[in-house]
Amino acid sequence: MNRTKIFVWEISGAVVISLLGTLLHYLFAFVGEWPPAALIAAVNESVWEHLKLAVWPALIYAFVEWLFLRQSIKNFWTAKAFGILTMPVIITSIFYGYKAFTGRHILWVDISLFVFGVFMGQIISCVLLLRQSIGSKVKILAAILLVLMIAAFSVFTYFPPHYPLFRDAPTGQYGILK
Repeated sequence: MNRTKIFVWEISGAVVISLLGTLLHYLFAFVGEWPPAALIAAVNESVWEHLKLAVWPALIYAFVEWLFLRQSIKNFWTAKAFGILTMPVIITSIFYGYKAFTGRHILWVDISLFVFGVFMGQIISCVLLLRQSIGSKVKILAAILLVLMIAAFSVFTYFPPHYPLFRDAPTGQYGILK
């Protein structure tokens, strides 16, 4: 597989994921708070709901990308799993880190952090896609992590744990179900 082609796919993906994530921020309100839309769209201003804005578009983009690259890359889903997992890890850790330092969140920093996390996830994916082989234990771990991530992002909007990550700061509420 051509290294440049993979790089272009991944960087283009970062742009597409960032734009799609931005649209998903407003989708729930746009569709009149239709409960099924809550699966992929942010339903409140919690950190968790904003992480969905990176994860779901990244998964959607990965499926599209897979249609074009599946014949030439053997470790595609392993690379995607670790790349997609990187996004919420980076976003969450830097968000809480800078918030601890400043005592508040800053909107332009939050938006920049979202885009940075997406780009870093796509770069991790790119690096792993360019590897000739990845061990079977790593592939199994990636599959388990991807399934757990999809399960968590599918369930926790509807049934969120009562932890700060899931709390909507403006209202104090959790998730969509009141």
